[in-house]
Amino acid sequence: MRHITVDTVQPGNVLARTIYTNDGRPLLNSGVQLTVGMLSTLRRLGVTMLYIEDARFQDIVVEEVVSETTRREALSNFSTAVQHMQGGKDFNSKAISQATGSIIDEIMKNKKVLVSLSDIRTKDNRAFIHAINVTILSIVIGSNMGLNRAQMSDLALGAMFHDIGKIELPENMKREEEGDLPTGLSSDEKHTWRGYKRLRKKNEISIVAAHCCLQHHEHIDGSGFPRGLSGDEIHPYAKIVAVANAFDNLIAGDEDTKPMLPHEATELLMSLAGKKFDHEVVVQFLRSVAVYPTGISIKLDNGMVGIIVGQHKGLPSRPIVRVFTKEDGEWESHEIQELDLAKETTLFIQKVMNE
Repeated sequence: MRHITVDTVQPGNVLARTIYTNDGRPLLNSGVQLTVGMLSTLRRLGVTMLYIEDARFQDIVVEEVVSETTRREALSNFSTAVQHMQGGKDFNSKAISQATGSIIDEIMKNKKVLVSLSDIRTKDNRAFIHAINVTILSIVIGSNMGLNRAQMSDLALGAMFHDIGKIELPENMKREEEGDLPTGLSSDEKHTWRGYKRLRKKNEISIVAAHCCLQHHEHIDGSGFPRGLSGDEIHPYAKIVAVANAFDNLIAGDEDTKPMLPHEATELLMSLAGKKFDHEVVVQFLRSVAVYPTGISIKLDNGMVGIIVGQHKGLPSRPIVRVFTKEDGEWESHEIQELDLAKETTLFIQKVMNE
């Protein structure tokens, strides 16, 4: 399979990864031959990238630290919880705990696999996928930092619900909630307090998880919000969620900001380590994320063009590349070779092509 921009997909290409709705139901199944109408609909839904099948790269498999089944279950449970809140009802935190527990189990089993956030986002599912991605990244970082199972469970719930303060409630509940917030808050600051207070009402969710909602926009230099905390004033779990949240937001983009490629986002986070983000958290994050995800097209600094086909856990920025010649805009099947950049130390990735 290959990972390319939706604008370079041609009618007749076959979708290699299923696209899901915000509650985990298939929107468009893998194996479907894409039509002009389908591509038009996907663009309208806000899809920017797709995985497509390619006979030349049939053996390329994107290893996942969390299975598609487990992600779908988490999406479904989280979506149900959001729907209950929007309807002014209580939500089943036990179902969310079971979902995050499954995520933790799979991450602990797949410690050698680099995280590659490969879900296809639409305007409707992006907030839900964001919650799952931040949870996965937070658990991976927490595992690297030596958290035990109980600690990762609290971290996972805080990560899953970190943006829950953005969920709109019925008007009567909203008025009650607004009257319970500190005065003079900006709209951004309000969502952190709302999330904190909503989770504090759930006895089965710890105060530690609630502080992930409250503090995930705090910066260690004191420049964040809502309280301008700095350094050790910020809970360690909130520092983890802050990095996971920032990375996923950067690669997702929004209506006003173009999505960054993973290597661009990691470079930005590295530049902010020790300033806005905790240095050790960023280091542990970088150990486990595929800087150049499997399936993308790249160009090396020697002019060769290829596809990322493998990863190294300890060296995420030095993947394995299958290179080809490219003539007249067409991939050629001859002169195929694989270069392990962990061994080819004089070669470097010059750019990501996404075509």
